[in-house]
Amino acid sequence: MMIELTRAEQGTLKPYGLWPSPLTPRILAGGIRLYDAMWDSDGKTLVWLEHRDGKSVLVAQDVTSGDAPVDLTADIAIRARVGYGGGDFGVGNGMVVFVEKSGRLYRQPIGAGQPQPVTPSFGSAAAPAIAPDGRYVLFIHTYEDTDVLAIVDSAGHLWPQRIASGHDFYMQPCWHPNAQRIAYIAWDHPRMPWEGSLLYLADLRMDANDPQRLPTIANPMLLAGNAKTAIFQPSFSPDGRWLAYISDETGWGQVYLYDLEQGVHRCVTSGEAEHGTPAWVQGLRTYGWSHDSHAIYGVRNERGFARLYRQAIYGGAATLVDGFAGYTWLEQPATAPHVNRIAVIGSGSRQPSRLLLHDATRPTTPAIIVQRTRTENIPAAHLAVAQPVSWQTLNGDPVHGLVYLPPATPYRAPAGDLPPAIIRIHGGPTSQAVADYPRDVQFFTTRGYTMLMLNYRGSTGYGREYMEMLNGMWGVYDIEDAISAAHFLVQQGLADRERIVIMGGSSGGYTVLEALCKAPGVFRAGICMYGISNLFTLASDTHKFEAHYLDTLLGPLPAANAIYRERSPIFHAHLIKDPLAIFQGDEDTVVPRSQSDRIVAALKRSGVPHEYHVYAGEGHGWRKPETIEHFYNTVLEFLQQYVLLV
Repeated sequence: MMIELTRAEQGTLKPYGLWPSPLTPRILAGGIRLYDAMWDSDGKTLVWLEHRDGKSVLVAQDVTSGDAPVDLTADIAIRARVGYGGGDFGVGNGMVVFVEKSGRLYRQPIGAGQPQPVTPSFGSAAAPAIAPDGRYVLFIHTYEDTDVLAIVDSAGHLWPQRIASGHDFYMQPCWHPNAQRIAYIAWDHPRMPWEGSLLYLADLRMDANDPQRLPTIANPMLLAGNAKTAIFQPSFSPDGRWLAYISDETGWGQVYLYDLEQGVHRCVTSGEAEHGTPAWVQGLRTYGWSHDSHAIYGVRNERGFARLYRQAIYGGAATLVDGFAGYTWLEQPATAPHVNRIAVIGSGSRQPSRLLLHDATRPTTPAIIVQRTRTENIPAAHLAVAQPVSWQTLNGDPVHGLVYLPPATPYRAPAGDLPPAIIRIHGGPTSQAVADYPRDVQFFTTRGYTMLMLNYRGSTGYGREYMEMLNGMWGVYDIEDAISAAHFLVQQGLADRERIVIMGGSSGGYTVLEALCKAPGVFRAGICMYGISNLFTLASDTHKFEAHYLDTLLGPLPAANAIYRERSPIFHAHLIKDPLAIFQGDEDTVVPRSQSDRIVAALKRSGVPHEYHVYAGEGHGWRKPETIEHFYNTVLEFLQQYVLLV
C-alpha cells in the first residue's frame, strides 16, 4: 500500500523533528478527559464523568433547559478499582450512585443534596446499576480476590448481600424494566472475558414475609457463551421483550437478540466489523436501545474507524447515523429514555474528544457539542490524519496499523530529507490503536515525525482469528511485526532508515525491550513506559484479572518454563545496544517497579546509554499533570540527543 509523503510548497524551512509545535508538554498535561455519560430516567438530564485538574468530577446538565452544566461532586474522589477500573457510576430516578476511590458506593441526588454512603467501607465496588423503580442497586464487588454480584437498597439502610457468586469474575449487570429480572456476565480463569464468557438471565424474588429484606436471585439460566465464545454488554429493551447482547461466535462481534417470550436467539448485524470491544474495564458500552424498542444504535468498528448505525430489530439493512460525520471514533453511546436522543463521546485524528448530543429524529443534523476537552485553536491542516495501512509478513499473514504523516503545513523540510519515525506499540496486548484523537501522536507529528500505530497480529478490531494469532506467540509476532513496520515505513519512503524509534507502555513496553534485544540496530532508540522485563515475575506478581492471561499468550507454568525464559528481556538484556529511556510509576501494581529496576541494572552493566525516571505516586500510567509534562519534556530531550543528534 503506497502512501505519498507530501510537503508544502510554501512554509518555513525546518528539519524534520525540529519543527516548533503548538502542542507543548504543558498543554498535553492539561485539558479534560471524558470517561462516560449516562441519562437519568427523565430522558433530559445527562450526567458525565470528566477528569480535570488531577481529579474526577461528575457533571450534570438538563439538555432541554439551556442551563449550564453543574458539578455534582467536588471534594470526593471518584474511581472504581475492580480490576483495571471502569464502571464508576450509575444514573436513574433523579440520583447518581458512584464509587468513591476507597471502593465504597455513595448516593448523590442530581438536584440539591450531599452524597451519602450506601455500602460499608470494605473491598471495592464497580458498575452500579440502579433499579428502574430506584429501590435497589446491583453492583460488582471484590474483596480478598473474591468477586461477586451484589445488591443493596439505594438508601443504604440494609447491609449489602451477594446474589451471585462462584465464578471468578462478574461484569455488566443490568435490570429488566419490571425490576424483577436481571442479566449479567461472568467468566473464569484461565480465560479473559474476550476469550470466553457467559451470559446469565435470572429472576429476583422478594420475601413476602419481610418486605424490608433484600431480593434474592432465583432460576439463573445460562443463555449464551462458553469457553470459546465471548459475550459482551447485555441490555434489556425498554418494552421488556428483548435481551440484546454481543457475541463473537461467528468470529466477529455481532449484536444478538434473545426473545424473552419465545426463548429464541437471533443475530441482527453482520459483516467483517466489530460491534463489541475487549472488556478490559467495567462499564463499557458499544450500543443502546431506541426508546421505542424498535432499533439499536450501535458503534461499528472497521479497521480502527468507528461509525454509529441504526439497526432495526425487525429486519432491514443498518443505516448510518449522519449526525456524527467528521468523527472517526465514537465510544460509550447512551440512548435517552422516552425520547430520541443519543449522547456519545466522539473524536477524530484531528479532533479532540467531545461529548456530543444528537437528535435521532433528525438523522442528518450534526450533533451538538455538550462538552469540549481541549482548546481547539490549531488549524486542522496543521495536524496529522490517520491513514489505515496493511502489509504482509514473510509467511503471508496480514499486519495492520494507522500511519500519521507530518502535516504539510506550516513547515517544510529541506529537499530530499525523510522524517524520523516513531512506531507506537499499544498495550494489552489484546487491544487496538484506533482513529481517535491521539494527543501523543499529534505532539510528535507536529514536530515533523512520522508515527505508525501498530496493530500487530493479536490485536483486536480485525476479527477473532486475527486476535488469536498471538496465542502462544507473544514475544514473537509482536516483535516480528514491529520490525516489519520499520521496513514498511522505509520501503514506502515515509521514514529515515537511520532514525526510527520504537515506543510503548505496559505490554507495549515489553515489545520495545524484546525488539531491542532481538533486533539491535533496527531501531535508533527505544522509549519504554512501565514495560515488562521478566515474564516469570509478571505471572507471579500481577493482579487477579491477569493472573492466568499468560497461560494463553505463552503457556501455563511450569510446562512453559523454557518459553518464559527465552522471551523475557531480562535474560538477554546484554544484547541491547541502542539507547533506551525507561519510565515507571512507583505505585504500579500491574507491572511493579522491580521490572524496570532490573532491566535498568542490566543496562548499567552493559554500558548502554539510557535514562530512568521513576514517578512518585503514579501507577500504571500517568495521572498527575506534572508527571505528564515532565514525561514529554524528557522524551523530547532524549530524542534530540539520540535520534536527531542535536
